[in-house]
Amino acid sequence: MIDWMRVDELRHEIGDDGFAEVVDLFLDEVEEVVERLPASAALGRLEGDLHFLKGSAWNLGFAGFGTLCQAGEKRAAAGGEVDIGPILAGYAQSKAEFMAGLADRQRPDAA
Repeated sequence: MIDWMRVDELRHEIGDDGFAEVVDLFLDEVEEVVERLPASAALGRLEGDLHFLKGSAWNLGFAGFGTLCQAGEKRAAAGGEVDIGPILAGYAQSKAEFMAGLADRQRPDAA
């Protein structure tokens, strides 16, 4: 669900301090959008919000969540109904996996 190669690549590109800032910004922005998804569907903003989430997710290695957002974005673009439940669950699972894996990777004994 998490593309750890992408996570490591990003950390290498921007350094530990920059990476920590990106993670904080990602979590703040993504959670704001995730919380408004039900309203976005009602207001016709769902396609744009899912597009934003997809790009953000893939940038930080949330591969599974990004794929869910991409599928929802395509359905929304085609005028179809989008079940946001699996998208919300995918984010929650991805975030939990990411945070646990990140903690493991920051331990001094981690390889």
